[in-house]
Amino acid sequence: MSLNALILAADSALRTLFAEPRASRPTPLAQHPGPALSEAERREAAALMRVNHVGEVCAQALYTGQALATQNPHLRAQLAEASREETDHLAWTQQRLDALNDRPSWLNPVWYAGAFAIGFAAGKLGGDRVSLGFVVETERQVEAHLQSHMTRLPAGDSASRAIVTQMKADEIAHAQMAMKAGAMELPAPVKTAMRLAAKLMTTVAHRI
Repeated sequence: MSLNALILAADSALRTLFAEPRASRPTPLAQHPGPALSEAERREAAALMRVNHVGEVCAQALYTGQALATQNPHLRAQLAEASREETDHLAWTQQRLDALNDRPSWLNPVWYAGAFAIGFAAGKLGGDRVSLGFVVETERQVEAHLQSHMTRLPAGDSASRAIVTQMKADEIAHAQMAMKAGAMELPAPVKTAMRLAAKLMTTVAHRI
């Protein structure tokens, strides 16, 4: 592992956690602005968007850990491309939180550290196919999670719905990329553990 790779990983962590994210694509916009949200609707939309923002922090960490672990330059480039799209998501969710007069999770450094450790360990201990398997399963779970948000977001919050819709499409593409690259299907106990960890994270991030 080169010093340059470690510096890049540290830079990614600092930018994700402390810098204003810059999207390479415009923020998805609703075709028709919805009605003004009530205070209760605003709080619920903000809580759900905070959870989505945490998911993007974790995605950045996971991909950075995997890129640091792999010796395959082609896979590293694929992970970097997926990470750039996740940066768009990070920026969009931050912008929506700002518009809703709310904040990201106070525990983002904790979430980042945990996801980075998982990504690095998967790549180092299991190799590229296991690492890609984590990408596939993570994206599948995120896709399901985003779909659930479409039913939970206030009916009038068309701005949040437009963002979630595009994020969901991108996550599906990331999973397909990983499968084409040779991802291994993870054992059922690992998938269950990932779901439990995600449930804990989303429950806490909804409030903190």
